[in-house]
Amino acid sequence: MSQLLIKSASNRLVKKLSSAIATSALLIGAAISPSTYAELGYPEKEELKFGFIKLTDMAPIAIAYEKGYFEEEGLYVTIEAQANWKVLLDGVIDGRLDGAHMLAGQPIAATMGYGTKADIITPFSMDLNGNGITVSNEIWQQMKANIPKQADGKPVHPIKADALKPVVEKYKAEGKPFNMGMVFPVSTHNYELRYWLAAGGIHPGYYAPHKGDTSGQLDADALLSVTPPPQMPATLEAGTIYGYCVGEPWNQQAVFKGIGVPVVTDYEIWKDNPEKVFGISAEFAKKYPNTTIRLTRALIRAAKWLDENNNANRPEAVKILSQSNYVGADYKVIANSMTGTFEYEKGDKREVPDFNVFFRYNATYPYYSDAIWYLTQMRRWGQISEDKPDSWYYDLAKKVYRPDIYQAAAQSLIDEKIMKVDEFPDFKTEDGFRAPQTHFIDNIVYNGKKPNEYINKFSIGLKQGDKI
Repeated sequence: MSQLLIKSASNRLVKKLSSAIATSALLIGAAISPSTYAELGYPEKEELKFGFIKLTDMAPIAIAYEKGYFEEEGLYVTIEAQANWKVLLDGVIDGRLDGAHMLAGQPIAATMGYGTKADIITPFSMDLNGNGITVSNEIWQQMKANIPKQADGKPVHPIKADALKPVVEKYKAEGKPFNMGMVFPVSTHNYELRYWLAAGGIHPGYYAPHKGDTSGQLDADALLSVTPPPQMPATLEAGTIYGYCVGEPWNQQAVFKGIGVPVVTDYEIWKDNPEKVFGISAEFAKKYPNTTIRLTRALIRAAKWLDENNNANRPEAVKILSQSNYVGADYKVIANSMTGTFEYEKGDKREVPDFNVFFRYNATYPYYSDAIWYLTQMRRWGQISEDKPDSWYYDLAKKVYRPDIYQAAAQSLIDEKIMKVDEFPDFKTEDGFRAPQTHFIDNIVYNGKKPNEYINKFSIGLKQGDKI
């Protein structure tokens, strides 16, 4: 039995003994402070199993467990690493897992019926930023000639894909496929890598599911394919791919191993972009509403802990994440990004305090506009084969992203004075849409209320009326 499962069983026994003692005390007339259970409702399901992939942005789940936030909600949780994103999603669908750390695109795609059809929802957004794009040393050397330098000789950031374009063109002229890795067809990483490439004039290819083509490589200059996150550095080192987009610690791992160079972070591609979500089935939320609110409360508290006091808790979080039952990478590799810095070329370590954001900037709120952005990229690259009206985007986003559950959890934390009202959006006026976002590497403005107008702005990608 793993250390984590043993600890969970031990904690569960302690909790049940404490409950028995409290009940006995009540019977003999001892003064017991009122439990919040009565106000919120007892959890309908107490024993839960959550899945995750070995990435640092699973941190809210680990912290909610390690800091006892789940237990304080009457939830006895076990946490289990999954082999890949498909296995994880299937686990939530078939009930083997009660919930999981998910790619933001997974609940959306499943509900839409792209790949696997299932009603998956999210009441909680897990983080902002946290990804990078890494290229092999050989590709980096070819790119460097195209990148302007600072006075100290280091590259000017952000590095745009314009610097990669001549390299890709050279490979094409020589008849060599330019292969790159991303973690899943509906992953943030796929869309961020495509966004970065296209902004530099490199076509990342189309999907045509209506023709049975889900390769995503139609008309592509760079050929993108799936590699599980922990396997990215080894696949790069083997020469199977020339670059990849992945979450931490697998970009910094390439630096430490001396096999590649991270050239850009997703913070530079789209400042404060939404990354992972916590996914559960719609059936679970309906069947266990109190449990759903309680697990959301625990995750909100964990996210706050991760960011509070100007990231003062990050070293402790890194120590937890470096355990083999969580991420399992070396402390110094995880700390390189989690503690507010990011190393690009070896020795070029820069301050990036918001590389990982878990609570600031309303990071945990499930905005409809976040879901709609992913849908626009699915349409742009052909995963959505035909035009959809703006209303279709709104309706699907509202089916999957559930700020009503989030608000119930947050309001109860405010009412109990565990958290403050100013730590959350103003629920009286919040409509689920962020203000138009301007911080993209290509300077194109995104307004979630006008998805079709947004899609039509790109020079590379499908527009209204287009079909492969």
